[in-house]
Amino acid sequence: MGGIVGIDVGGTFTDLFYSADGLSVDAVLKVPSTPDDPSRGLIDALKAVGAAPASLDVILHGTTIATNAVIERRGARCALITTQGFRDILELGRRDRQRMYGLTGVQQPLIPREMRWEVEERLDHRGEVLTPLDEAGLERLAAALAREPVDAVVISFLHAYANPAHERRAREIVQAANPGWEVVISSDVVREYYEFERTSTATVQAYLQPLVSRYARNLTDKLGELGFGRQTLVMQSNGGLIPLSQLSQRAANIVRSGPAAGVMAAARLAAEAGFTHVITGDMGGTSYDVAVVVNGAPRIAETTELDFRVPLRLPMIDVHTIGAGGGSIAFLDRGGTLQVGPRSAGAVPGPVCFGRGGVEPTVTDANAVLGRINAAHPIGMKHLTRLDVEGARAAMAKLGEPLGLGVEQTAEAILTIVDHVMARRTRLLSVEQGHDPRDFALVAFGGAGPLHGAAIMREVGIRTMLLPPHPGVLCALGCAVADLRYDLSQTVETPLAEVPPTFVSEVLTRQRREGEERLAASGTPLDTVAVSHAAEMSYLGQIHTLRAAVEPSWDHARMEQAFEEVYRLEYGNVLGDIPVVLVGLKTAVQGVRAKPASAPGRLEHRAAPVRDHRDVYFGGWKRTPIYDRTALSPGMVFDGPAIIEQADTTSVVEPGMHARVDAFGNILIEVA
Repeated sequence: MGGIVGIDVGGTFTDLFYSADGLSVDAVLKVPSTPDDPSRGLIDALKAVGAAPASLDVILHGTTIATNAVIERRGARCALITTQGFRDILELGRRDRQRMYGLTGVQQPLIPREMRWEVEERLDHRGEVLTPLDEAGLERLAAALAREPVDAVVISFLHAYANPAHERRAREIVQAANPGWEVVISSDVVREYYEFERTSTATVQAYLQPLVSRYARNLTDKLGELGFGRQTLVMQSNGGLIPLSQLSQRAANIVRSGPAAGVMAAARLAAEAGFTHVITGDMGGTSYDVAVVVNGAPRIAETTELDFRVPLRLPMIDVHTIGAGGGSIAFLDRGGTLQVGPRSAGAVPGPVCFGRGGVEPTVTDANAVLGRINAAHPIGMKHLTRLDVEGARAAMAKLGEPLGLGVEQTAEAILTIVDHVMARRTRLLSVEQGHDPRDFALVAFGGAGPLHGAAIMREVGIRTMLLPPHPGVLCALGCAVADLRYDLSQTVETPLAEVPPTFVSEVLTRQRREGEERLAASGTPLDTVAVSHAAEMSYLGQIHTLRAAVEPSWDHARMEQAFEEVYRLEYGNVLGDIPVVLVGLKTAVQGVRAKPASAPGRLEHRAAPVRDHRDVYFGGWKRTPIYDRTALSPGMVFDGPAIIEQADTTSVVEPGMHARVDAFGNILIEVA
C-alpha cells in the first residue's frame, strides 16, 4: 500500500489521520477549520502533516458542508415544479408539530411558496397515465423561470417512483430553457413512495447540489495544485464512500458524512476489543453525536429529520445530534437560569481561552479553568503557545456573579449541565429504546468526547468506556477504513400473491447490476464486492413495514416465511391468514477496499508511568497524576483521578474509576 490520508472537516477543527504505508499510524493532527471555504482547512491539514502528495494513494474525506448548509440555510436558490394540486406539500408535510405542546413554531421550507409551481399531469400508483404531461404549459413555465434568480429546479410528480417518464421528459424541457440550471428529478434521487418525503429528499439534493459541486471542483483544483492526481473518496451518511467526481450527483447522501465515519470506526475498533454492543459518543467543537451499535452493526435509519419538516428519505446511520460541544456557549436565560448551548463559538471567534476574540464562556473554557486541559499545550491551535486561562476565568467570574457562584463553581456547573444534556440523549437511544446500558460499552471520541465520557458513563449507568488510541481524530480514521457503498431501492406496494413470479428476481438483479456499474465507474481498486438484498413487507392494512433479508432466487412462499420470522422476532407472534404486502425492494452493493488488520500486542500487567502532576478540580482541587498516552502499552493499569494527554485530545478518568490498556492499545475505563 501507498500513503493514506483520512480527513474529517468539522465545524471547529479539521482532523487528519496519516499512514505512510497504509499499515502504521504516522501522524494525527488537528487544525482550525475555515468556515468561509472548508476545502482550505483540508489543504491546511495536508500541508501541516508534511506528506508529499505524490506519495499518497488515496485521500478519504468526511465533511460537514452539507449539514451546515441545511442548518444555516445557505444552499441554492431553488424552484419546485410538481403535480397540479401539490404545490404546498413541503409545508403541509405530515401535519406534525415543531413542539409537542402548543401550536407555536417557525417553519422554514427550503423552497419558499412563491418559487413552487404546478403543472398539469397525473399518474396512478401503478404508473399508468391518467393525465398526459402538459408540455406546452411546462415550456411557458420554464421560460418564465429562466428570468428568475434560480440555481436549481426540482421536479417531483405524484407516483413518479412507479413511472419516471413524465419527470424525465419534464427535465428535458426545463433543461432546454436554461442549460445552466441544476435540474433534479425525484425518481433519480429516491425511487420510493411517500410523496412528501420523496419531494423533500429531492429538494435537499437540489438545495445542496450547486454548493457541493463548487466544493468538489475547488477541492479537485487545490489538490491538483499540490500535485495530487489520484483518487479522493468522500464518506456518505450510510457509512460508505463515493468518489469525489460523483459527489455533486449525490449531495444529499453526505449530510451526515463526518458522524457516520466516526460510528463506523468506533464499531470496528470495539468489535476488535470484544464489544459487539456499543454506544458511540462523538463530542466535537459544536455538537454531540450519539449512535447505538447492536451486534456489531450500526442502526440504519430510512428517514432522518434534518430540520422541522425537512425529512431525508435516504439510508443513513442513525446518529442523533444535539448542540453540545467544546464551543457551546454558557449563558443566563431570561429567568436567570444557567444554560449551555446549542449556540457555539465555533472556530471563529472560538472559546475565550483560544485568544481569537471570543468573549462568552464555553465548555472548553470551563475545562481549562478546572485544570483538565493542559494550558501549556493547546491542541490544534498553531497560533497559540498557551491557553488564556486568565481570560477564561474572568469570563467565568462575570457569568457566575449573578448566581452567587465563584469561578470554579461556575465552571463546574457548566460541565454538570452539558454532561446531563449528553447523558439524557444517550439514555434516549438506549434505555428508552429497550436497551440495558450495562450491556453496552461507551466509545467516547472527538476532540472533547474523552473529557466528558466518564461523566456520561457514570450518569447513564454504562459499565465500561473504551478510549481508542486516537479518539480525537476517529472520524478521520473512519474515513480511512471505510468501503464504497451504494444503496438502491424501489417501491412495489403490491400484495405478495399478486407479484409476478419473476418480478422480484428482475428488480434485485437490476439493482445489483446498477450498483456494480457504479463501483466500476468509481475506478477504485477493490478486494471484493459484497451484495445484500432486502424486502420491506407488512400485513395488508398496516402502515409500518419490517425489513427481511431475501435472495433473488426465492419464491413467494420463502419470502413470506422470511417476513413472518422477522415479525415474530419483533412482536412475538404472526397474524395468521392476513395477506402479506411487498412494499419495496432494496439492494446494498459494497465495494470492499484492502485494509490492514490490527494485530494485538502482548499484555504486560504493570502500573502505568506517571509523567507529571497538576491540580485538577473534582469538586475541589486535587493533585492529579498526568499520563502520556504514547507511554501507555498493553497491560498497564492506573486509577482515577487521572488525566491522559495526547496529540489529538485529553481524557479524564474520574475519581473512583479504574483504567487498563487492552491488547489493541485501547484504554478501558470502568467504575472501580
